[in-house]
Amino acid sequence: MADEKKTEDAAPEAPKVEEAKVEAAPAVEAKAEAAPVAEAAPAPAADASKPRENPRNARGGNNRGGGNNRGGGRGGRDGNRRGGRDEEDDGTIEKLVHINRVSKTVKGGKRFGFAALVVVGDGTGRVGFGKGKAREVPEAINKATAAAKKKMIRVPLKDGRTLHHDAKGRFGAGKVTVRSAPAGTGIIAGGPMRAVFESLGVADVVTKSVGSSNPYNMIRATFDALVNQTSPKSVAQRRGKKVADLLGRSGGSSEAEAEAEAAAVTE
Repeated sequence: MADEKKTEDAAPEAPKVEEAKVEAAPAVEAKAEAAPVAEAAPAPAADASKPRENPRNARGGNNRGGGNNRGGGRGGRDGNRRGGRDEEDDGTIEKLVHINRVSKTVKGGKRFGFAALVVVGDGTGRVGFGKGKAREVPEAINKATAAAKKKMIRVPLKDGRTLHHDAKGRFGAGKVTVRSAPAGTGIIAGGPMRAVFESLGVADVVTKSVGSSNPYNMIRATFDALVNQTSPKSVAQRRGKKVADLLGRSGGSSEAEAEAEAAAVTE
């Protein structure tokens, strides 16, 4: 009798589990049907508002070869320094002749120092040179430029384009020779000497350097030759004579021609 009661009690429980499973199935199906509708709704709005983006643009594909992001604009202060011509706002011409780098080994590594040699001129007969030392290149250049502007000298020019006479200069083992030249010759000089004459404003000159090729020695030898330059007007004043008298005697020309040449002498 006890077994029969147990089977009767257990019998009605089986259909309840089946009914629960049957009732749960439509709910899952309803969720599955609602899911695609919710996912598909925002898709048209996104396509309409945003154009499709090119994957090459996202990776920077259009910047290849442009040079905008790889330091293409190096034509600033440091790019034009070697052999370049930098004209400042005040009309002065700055030319970097040489940069020397030295290193000192210390406990933590190496310390670098830079020495710059700069030539400064106004292009109308005034020129100077200077050197500066610093831990950074721009600071060394600024020091050298300031020193060059303080030591500028006046050089008399013939017709504003060439020297009045030949001269020789020497400093240490460096020897230079500078010669006046007719119009159209150009600046026949190289290295540091060219920088001096371009800053000075000379258009026609012939030069020769013998001996040391050290830029410091060459610059100082060139300035030694320029310092000794004299003009007919200064010589005439020193000797108490007229410019026409000096030009007439030296060239062997007539008085009229000497006076015409004297009138043409500007400095």
